[in-house]
Amino acid sequence: MVDNHNSKQTDVAASKDQVQRALEVIHDIRSSNALRHEASTYLENFKSDDEAPYHGYSLAEDKSQSPIVRHYGLSLLEDAIRRRWTNYTPEQSAALRNWELSLAQSVTDQDPFYLRNKIALIWVEIAKRSWALDWMDMDANLFQLWQASLASKELVLTVLETLSEDIFGHEDAAAGLRGTDLNKACIDITTSVAVLTECFPSRDTSINVRYGEDGWLSRMGELLDWCLSFQGGDEGSKACALRILSTIRSVVIWAVPKSLSSTRLITRLCQCMASAQLPIQLAAVDALHTLYNRQRFADEDFQELVGAMYSQETIELLRRLYEWSCVDATDIDEEKYLLSKKLSELVYNIGRLLAERPNLVDIDTGFDHFLKLLVSIAKNNSLQVSITALHVWIKILGSDKLVSSVPVVSLIGDLLEVCSQRVIKYEALPEDSPNPSIIFLNEDLDTMPERHAFLGNYMRFCKMVTERIVQQQPADALYHILGQAEQVITHLYDGEPAFSMQSYSKTSIPFLKLDAQCSVIEAALKGSVTWLTGRGGQAIGHEQEVMAQNLKVWCERILGLNFEDPLVKERVIQLAVGFATGPLKRDARFAFRVFEYILDTKYPDNPSFAAYSEAVKDLQGLCVHELQRLAMKFPDYLITIFDEVERKISQVSQAFAQDDHARARYYSILFIITHRAASVDPQSRQERLQTFLQPLVAQWQSSDLSDSVATFNGFFKLIGCEGIQQYISERAIHKIPDWSMHPLDEEGKSLKVHMHNALEKLPLRATKTFLGASVEKLEPNSTARELACRLWAKDIPLILPNLLQLISQAHAFHDPANWKDLPTDMSGIVQRILTDRFWQVGISTGSRDEFYARVGDTKNTIEGLASSVRATIRAVRETGYKLLCYLSLLGEHFYSYKDLPEPLARALFTDAYALSTHQMAILVETIRPVIENCPVASRAHFLPPILATLFEQLDRKASIEWDTIEAKTRAAVGRTGLDEEMRDESILRQLTYASVTLVVSLLDPDKPNPPAPAQTNGIVTNGLHHVEHGNVRSFILGTPDILKPLILFCTHAIRMHDSRSCSLITRVLSSLVPEFDTIGPVDTEVREFISTEVLKACITSLHDPYFVDQQKDLAQLIASIILIYAPRTETPKQILLSLPSMTAEKIERAIQQLFKAHQNTRQQRAIILDFLESLRGVSVSEQGKMARPDPKKIRSAMQEKYMTVDMQGDGIKKEPSPDLGGVADMFGQP
Repeated sequence: MVDNHNSKQTDVAASKDQVQRALEVIHDIRSSNALRHEASTYLENFKSDDEAPYHGYSLAEDKSQSPIVRHYGLSLLEDAIRRRWTNYTPEQSAALRNWELSLAQSVTDQDPFYLRNKIALIWVEIAKRSWALDWMDMDANLFQLWQASLASKELVLTVLETLSEDIFGHEDAAAGLRGTDLNKACIDITTSVAVLTECFPSRDTSINVRYGEDGWLSRMGELLDWCLSFQGGDEGSKACALRILSTIRSVVIWAVPKSLSSTRLITRLCQCMASAQLPIQLAAVDALHTLYNRQRFADEDFQELVGAMYSQETIELLRRLYEWSCVDATDIDEEKYLLSKKLSELVYNIGRLLAERPNLVDIDTGFDHFLKLLVSIAKNNSLQVSITALHVWIKILGSDKLVSSVPVVSLIGDLLEVCSQRVIKYEALPEDSPNPSIIFLNEDLDTMPERHAFLGNYMRFCKMVTERIVQQQPADALYHILGQAEQVITHLYDGEPAFSMQSYSKTSIPFLKLDAQCSVIEAALKGSVTWLTGRGGQAIGHEQEVMAQNLKVWCERILGLNFEDPLVKERVIQLAVGFATGPLKRDARFAFRVFEYILDTKYPDNPSFAAYSEAVKDLQGLCVHELQRLAMKFPDYLITIFDEVERKISQVSQAFAQDDHARARYYSILFIITHRAASVDPQSRQERLQTFLQPLVAQWQSSDLSDSVATFNGFFKLIGCEGIQQYISERAIHKIPDWSMHPLDEEGKSLKVHMHNALEKLPLRATKTFLGASVEKLEPNSTARELACRLWAKDIPLILPNLLQLISQAHAFHDPANWKDLPTDMSGIVQRILTDRFWQVGISTGSRDEFYARVGDTKNTIEGLASSVRATIRAVRETGYKLLCYLSLLGEHFYSYKDLPEPLARALFTDAYALSTHQMAILVETIRPVIENCPVASRAHFLPPILATLFEQLDRKASIEWDTIEAKTRAAVGRTGLDEEMRDESILRQLTYASVTLVVSLLDPDKPNPPAPAQTNGIVTNGLHHVEHGNVRSFILGTPDILKPLILFCTHAIRMHDSRSCSLITRVLSSLVPEFDTIGPVDTEVREFISTEVLKACITSLHDPYFVDQQKDLAQLIASIILIYAPRTETPKQILLSLPSMTAEKIERAIQQLFKAHQNTRQQRAIILDFLESLRGVSVSEQGKMARPDPKKIRSAMQEKYMTVDMQGDGIKKEPSPDLGGVADMFGQP
């Protein structure tokens, strides 16, 4: 490559000319696409030339060339180092290194920044491969550059920072291959000899990679002092200071703590914060935040590094800087606002460290000033700034030493004030509200999902702060909160329009004010209960009596007020029940007072005002729910006045229950009291409970019901849909583009009423009500649970056959082939009719209230008729699922039913493919408890048909839907308005993730078994694994009928474009690989499948740019397969050998490296990533297809954490799947 290069000057000159012409063609806007493609191909092919590195050096060192040509020359060098380093002789490697040294030494201020940066990156690439091996004087070379110009110093800093990031921060393959050698070398050159000797007195000094006594931290500190001495803001010194701070930020993550204190790093960074240069202030705050984000410090280091931040001078500096950084919501200075956010995160970190180890910091110095700063930050109008202060307050209030300190106690009132003001539902305020917090939210959060997640976390923190304050000071804090709340409640409409049904709104200011106060009180009640529980019997009798009496008096006053708004009444009822079941739970008479108050709640419905009418219906539903809660908590008292309770419930039911389901809910309250009261005679209890259930069971046994569910046409008629097909066919609704704009005629309205009435006649919802009342919130071995089991056991065989038929037909309803009365050209309309409209964070646009308002507006249109059809079939389907979940809580009485597994599997999954993706995800989530509640004794009988069929259908559904998404994405290139495709993809990700988390749950090695029943049946095992006593993972691994479809699904999930699912499934498979390293027919079959199909899927995903962030997980799975299976089978080697440009020698070398890595998983990943370097995908931004984000808009890890949402997707139009050229035939396939 480099021998006799003097004889090649002519070739070099010719190459320079050709390269220059090719680059000119590429960058000339007048060039045709064909010419540009030809030039690009030439430049790309030129990289594979053996002489490419020498040509690259010649181009890069020739300063007469344009920067573009020189940059291309550097890329030739970089490509050779990255891809062919291991092929070079020691002499050739030394030549490359010398060329790099020559380029680095020739750097000047006049060179463009991107050229200097590229030279530094090439230095790092060489260092990762040869430093501390055959390049022992690299530190001396860096020091030589350090002595030169400012540009040279910046190059050294870039080298140090990039080395730090690649070795300690990233999953860099080249660095990972070196193991810990590079880590040690970095620590050696960064730290002074004195500190190394003190901290590591017995360290190995036989290999010396450092130059001089001082380390780079000391040198950087001295240069930083010099840069800061230019107060006028010389641009060169300012740029250098920013580069130093950036390098320090990278280094403090892993540097020896003693070296940070010995170099006065904290003092220097504080001096930077005091600088007049905002960029330097930002960089210094960032470096300190990174330092204090470290999780572990020795006690001495903690005192020196963390304690330094609690001096009065430092806290005062932080306070001044924070106050200066605060911006007005109407005039946001982006850089100052960014400083505010970063500063709040720094304050969080130093507060967190103090709360974790308060004994190591002298809190008598600046602690009180620090707390005042925290309160000030918590009051910031920007909730994103404020949330970090609330978060650290939670930690301080959780510290036994700090919470009772005088500085904390003195600020409790201010803190309660902040929390009370900030629990308002900001998402209910209009986006154009002048509220400063809303303006900041609009600035910080781009999407509605982010806003919902963030505000949910913010409200949770406010409540936790309140709760912890009350835990510590129950009486004072509670009285303060209740007094403030009473003032708000009694003046709800001050300054607001009077209540009006006509203009009713669920987000009125009076309601939002009351809701906020109720939220604070509920948090306070939770805190008071925790206080009472924590004190136990320690002299709290009198305190408790006084508190209880005061709480009761306050609550009675509130219950005596009149509220016209049904939503306000809802919150008052919820609050009253919270008092009754919380701190006043010993006072059954007060609970009955609340019980009566709810029963006496009467609001006249007025259908003329839809919003108000809807709120009244919501209130009625909530009343029943809260009555059920009270019945569950106080059955022993309510049974003593049962006749009175029964009379009142009968009266209310007759007056307000509009259908059988509503009446069943009221009577379920009587059922709960009878079922759970301890003082009832068992015989009379059994008889009384049977009177509730006998009519229901009789409905399930009805021959009419059995005949109806036996056929699809009978089911159509049963749910009132027999006239739907004719109606939509006659009106040709498939030709109507917008159903919501087409009013229903009288026949259509009659069909809606008919469906509603037919649904009410089914025993589904009433059974759900009474079965739920029987089994919810019961202890596993309680008397009430045993009674529920006896009560329902004999009825299970009577209910299940028709229940399973209902579920089966409800699934078949989604298959257009069963709508036989529709003309052929209308079969596609079925999917449109049955596609659910739903509101969900991360998928739906607009707010929840806006969504329901739109749905309400279309009730009397064709869209409203379709909605009724959907609601009917959804009620049948999902109520059926819920009944199965309730039945599963009956344990063996349900699972031991011999005719259950196969019919249940058929009912749930045979026609599940016809469900939409959203509906399938609901099926997976709601049926999961049925699987997880299965007792150990019933696993062999119950789980195989259920799980085998489930994973077959999940694999079929998810694979088909992902193929459809990919096809749509490819067809959508260049199109706009892709909201529907993005929504479909988000929903599909939910199904994929729900399925994968089910796999994770089933295969969790630490998951305990369900509680064992009193009596168990015998267990039949298959002899493969000991399943009688093992957990469900052991059972699945020993049951091939389940294992095979499960692993097939997992294999396909590796390729599904959901990053969370890919990461989870690769880890699951990594845990399975060692399980099949034995001799046996099943083990061999599974091992061969993993060695073939799973390995192929991993390599294919590794090639896909979508999975760039999952490459380390994929690499670890590939490494596990090779390490564990290669000694037993040749299959992994054969698969690898079928890859392009792969040789047996290269494979053997990689396998040997893997075995040498032993338990070093990072090194194993690095070996695989290096081995498959030519096949690895590159991110879209690296390809240049998408601009890199503005650094000011990049969110910190803390900001991302506060905006955690269950979705992916960032509003950017998705790029089509790349042309994975060659991937299809990677494995030697035609």
